[in-house]
Amino acid sequence: MPIIAPSMLSADFLNLSAEIDMINTSEADWFHLDVMDGRFVPNITFGMPIIAAMKKRALKPFDVHLMIVEPEKYFEEFAKAGADYLTVHYEVSPHLHRNLQVIRSLGMKAGVALNPATRVNVLTDVINDIDLVCMMSVNPGFGGQKFIDQTIYKIRELKQIINNCGAHTLIEVDGGVTLQNAHTIIKNGADVLVAGNTVFSSPDPKVTISNLKQVGK
Repeated sequence: MPIIAPSMLSADFLNLSAEIDMINTSEADWFHLDVMDGRFVPNITFGMPIIAAMKKRALKPFDVHLMIVEPEKYFEEFAKAGADYLTVHYEVSPHLHRNLQVIRSLGMKAGVALNPATRVNVLTDVINDIDLVCMMSVNPGFGGQKFIDQTIYKIRELKQIINNCGAHTLIEVDGGVTLQNAHTIIKNGADVLVAGNTVFSSPDPKVTISNLKQVGK
């Protein structure tokens, strides 16, 4: 079954404790946390203090997705805040191999995110150093966008690279994931589904999470 990582970007921040408790008691596997700086993407979200506060109540791993420039300046602080997976964007990481090494040395799993226009083959030479590839299936910066269909072909290509290199990298799909397209995403090679609007806008988020979890059966 897929790993389900509800995106807290879509949560009700006036009732954040209740939203965390809901995830804790659901069939979700991770919390997905989008950190945006208003520079790499045109939106600003939250940073280390909010993540550290959430960590005190959360019972499941934190999948922290950095949509920021110069992410390497903050690796140690995100480790201290409670990140279990820390993902940086390929597009802002000219020294990607070094970044991956540092993230792992701080006790976190290392992730790389790819924008929709970035080819997956750019990761071939470092795929064995990557624990998670976050495949952006929308343009990063905002929740509630429509899934970009071309992503399916990118998932297949990335899966082939992972298999050819004997890597154990997880493929995560982030953006526009719904109950309608989740099966196709998983069938083509994805391991992790990030779902924000689909979960938090549903009448019963825990049931929606359970339905997503069953997709891979």
